[in-house]
Amino acid sequence: MIEILSPSQLARARISGALVGDILATLRDRVRVGTNLLEIDAWTRAMIEDAGATSCYVDYAPSFGRGPFAHYICTSVNDAVLHGRPRDYRLADGDLLTLDLAVSTGGIAADSAISFLVGDARPAESAALIAATESALDAAIAAARPGARIGDLSHAIGTTLTEAGYSVNLEFGGHGIGSSMHQDPHVANAGRPGRGYALRPGLLLALEPWAMTDTNRLIVDADGWTLRSATGCRTAHSEHTIAITDDGAEILTLPRQ
Repeated sequence: MIEILSPSQLARARISGALVGDILATLRDRVRVGTNLLEIDAWTRAMIEDAGATSCYVDYAPSFGRGPFAHYICTSVNDAVLHGRPRDYRLADGDLLTLDLAVSTGGIAADSAISFLVGDARPAESAALIAATESALDAAIAAARPGARIGDLSHAIGTTLTEAGYSVNLEFGGHGIGSSMHQDPHVANAGRPGRGYALRPGLLLALEPWAMTDTNRLIVDADGWTLRSATGCRTAHSEHTIAITDDGAEILTLPRQ
């Protein structure tokens, strides 16, 4: 299903997006060396409930996961890149942490992810990987406008990642979003310009470039959810929910702080 939001639905999407952005910004400021991933999950649950919002993850049980996700945020560390299930792990100096969050308010969802280094250590290779996914996200957003094609966004992402030296995995990518978290159209992280669905005002997209340092192959963790790099290399993931407007793309998941 490809859903085009009404003006009233878009207003609700802005509320959801701002909440997601605010929670991720708060978590980024709060995380320290020694923070447990389960603490992050508990903090997220409290902020979602305090806002009167609904988690898109806790009861989520798609075909690619093992049962309900049963947590409120994805916490992916180092070689984990997607769907990282919170576990009893205390973050170390220099860990590369990705937080991925989706919530719904007023029946409309928003989805975003950030990657950052924990503590004072700044491994150059990890910082470059994070920067590449952020640049790819910026490129896709810049390409998003009425009449543009999904392939234009995919091409922008893939070109940016490959020019930075990373290979691209096409198993998971961005997606439409609205009254449910995952909708059509799929937005692959590489593609041909001028192909695919033509963007229209009212369309919401969650764009999510991600990359791994030296591979494009994934393995599934024993928890049945967490996706890791096949070689154990580090990974990064950046994501925003955007709305297509008459003037271009509006980023909905920026923090208000």
